[in-house]
Amino acid sequence: MLLSNLNLLATAPGGVARLRELILTLAVQGKLVPQDPSDEPASELLRKIRVEKDRLIAAGKIKRDKPLAGIAEEERPFGLPQGWEWARCDDYFLELCTGPFGSMIHQEDYVRDGVPLINPSHMVGGRIVHDPRVTLKPADVERLSAYALSAGDMVLARRGEVGRYAYVTDREHGWLCGTGSFFVRLHSLCDRDYLGLIFSDARFREHLQGESVGTTMTNLNQRILLNALLALPPLAEQSRIVTRVEELMRLCDALEAKGQLEATQHAQLVSTLLATLTDSETPVQLADNWHRIATHFDLLLDRPDAVDALEQTILQLAVRGLLVPQDPQDEPASELLKKIRRAEKDKLIAEGKIKRDKPLPPIAEDEQPFALPQGWEWVRLNSLLQKIGAGSTPLGGREVYVPSGVKFLRSQNVWDDGLRLHGVAFIKPETHAKMSGTVVVANDLLFNITGASIGRCAVVPSDFDEANVSQHVTIVRTVLPALNAFLHKVLVSRHVQQAVMDVQVGVSREGLSIAKLGQFLIPVPPLAEQSRIVTRVAQLRPLCADLRQRLSASQSTQAHLAEALVQDVA
Repeated sequence: MLLSNLNLLATAPGGVARLRELILTLAVQGKLVPQDPSDEPASELLRKIRVEKDRLIAAGKIKRDKPLAGIAEEERPFGLPQGWEWARCDDYFLELCTGPFGSMIHQEDYVRDGVPLINPSHMVGGRIVHDPRVTLKPADVERLSAYALSAGDMVLARRGEVGRYAYVTDREHGWLCGTGSFFVRLHSLCDRDYLGLIFSDARFREHLQGESVGTTMTNLNQRILLNALLALPPLAEQSRIVTRVEELMRLCDALEAKGQLEATQHAQLVSTLLATLTDSETPVQLADNWHRIATHFDLLLDRPDAVDALEQTILQLAVRGLLVPQDPQDEPASELLKKIRRAEKDKLIAEGKIKRDKPLPPIAEDEQPFALPQGWEWVRLNSLLQKIGAGSTPLGGREVYVPSGVKFLRSQNVWDDGLRLHGVAFIKPETHAKMSGTVVVANDLLFNITGASIGRCAVVPSDFDEANVSQHVTIVRTVLPALNAFLHKVLVSRHVQQAVMDVQVGVSREGLSIAKLGQFLIPVPPLAEQSRIVTRVAQLRPLCADLRQRLSASQSTQAHLAEALVQDVA
């Protein structure tokens, strides 16, 4: 049943990851391979471990273990097949040792190319991947000889990601267990690969996580680990289970690789075909290209990221003048720009509301990223603005925030589809008054200039109360509010977003200078055409949203079907 429905499981959202979890769950519950009545039962393995443990105790090589409580029926999370046994880790381990305390090893003790010290971060996929910078000199190795690892041991994380483990091979013999780790001595008969499956199982890890302590970092102690339950099959069956899991995990690898390949190929196809739209030079070419693509929309737009690409293409068509037809009767953009300069900007300068700006350099033809329709003009962003400037940080940092007062907008409040005010910060009116140079008013455009959200842009609603803004957000205030709706489309389009990526600065945190933002090239259509473009985009975006919702519903149904299948199989 599992194999016959692999395609459904693998193509559901997060399907391959859940498929891996299911395989491990089936493995450790005895449902992955058939039982063989001729196998020596697990009880015999546990008996041999106990005999060896008693021998080592008598020889003084390990300490006597403390008796643990028997396993009550209600402790057992599931039933076991014939020949299996429940055992506590203490019954299975010959010895569990905790690595050295942090006070025994200091950062300055590390040398390069000494004897490796194994910490939780060095346990990767059941193998030890050591860091050559985390090694110790011979004198320290001698001092910490009680923590030396032997081939056949397992190292386990006791803090952070509990359940993380790795095998110790001949290569790592003599290396040292580090702080934050356990190491386990096992009977030579024990199948370490099968024990690794148990430690990889989500149920087992969740149990350890739930029992562990710590607020800033989870810590696992010996008592918790030694009391944890293991479902043990006969040794021969353990080997068969490990072989079967390896086969199925390879199949998962192939499914995952196939899915990634298909996703990559699909993204390339969508990108290539949608690019033919934005590369169109005339409305006639656009109509032909659109018709050619539209006949394959059922294949192209079958996942949310493809719809996102279509929506961005619509914006790109809008700012290139290909989304609505031009009207020769429209007053050209050149006249609009003259009015902005003569009737509006000069008036604001004369009134002392803005400073006279320095002449901007002319826009050379080789600077223009694409040709514009008749009646359009290229300008630098600053030419359209009465203000461009970043916000500020109120003195006192986060301590100045109050439960209510004047809104203080931060980058997390600025989104392309508008302001999101859930969790908005507030500052006192008197603090706001001291920050008069960064006041946000209705109809402003806000543009994020730092961090992961760089390039996001929102229009402040016309009915919005006065607010203030953080230093991570730039206020973009146009001379004519009528420009805002179209300018917002330009600022969130691929044309400007690519420019943001090209000029951002900073190593640890991406940033965009206000000076560079003001120099961005903006295509300006006639004002009447701007209105038609904004209206057309507003008509098309709900269609994209509806398509995205339908895809989400389809994926949700597929996920529910996969979930039901998982439950049936398990």
